[in-house]
Amino acid sequence: MSATTSPPQVTSNLWLRGLLTVAWADGHYTDDEKALVTDLIGADDIANFQPVTPDELAAAFAPDDPRATDFLRTAVMVAVADGTYSEAEDQLLRQFCQALGQSFEVLRGLQATLVKREGEQCLPQGEVHHDLLDPVRRWLDQMEIHDPKVARFLCRMIPAQCPFERDVVLFGRKIVHIPPLCKLNPLYEQLVGLRFRALAFLAERGENVT
Repeated sequence: MSATTSPPQVTSNLWLRGLLTVAWADGHYTDDEKALVTDLIGADDIANFQPVTPDELAAAFAPDDPRATDFLRTAVMVAVADGTYSEAEDQLLRQFCQALGQSFEVLRGLQATLVKREGEQCLPQGEVHHDLLDPVRRWLDQMEIHDPKVARFLCRMIPAQCPFERDVVLFGRKIVHIPPLCKLNPLYEQLVGLRFRALAFLAERGENVT
């Protein structure tokens, strides 16, 4: 009788490492973001943080595991949470898709929103047609939450509400108008929906989410 092989185990720490790898893919992260991550995963883990590799993901997820798709959905959400989608994030997500045997098709709409960095300058690559992102929206809306650590991470990372738009006034003159985040981020509704599902998941486990 031949021995059976146990399926790969996807740990919450591996999942979070993957999300952090995406969050810091372009090398731009603030002290507040570092503090948030330290609070969530611990100072020792953040000090010894190693980006997750595509090979690690391929080894962790069994073939046809639906959680692989959900991992990619959370990774995409993290990539667009700040309202921009960079080339570094796009390249990393393509590597993750390939490692997990997932189609690149969902990334095509996001690629229309790419922001290229030259030094510290962000150059938007044209206006994004609403229809281009509809397949991405539908795909992201199917996301399910599996792990409490990942749920807490998403709840802390995604803003609880759309920041108010405001004018910046200097010496009595308006120098810039800042629109609300929901106008800057075409996937804001998907982010809010994911945060709500993460909160509901934690509440069902008896955690205080107030």
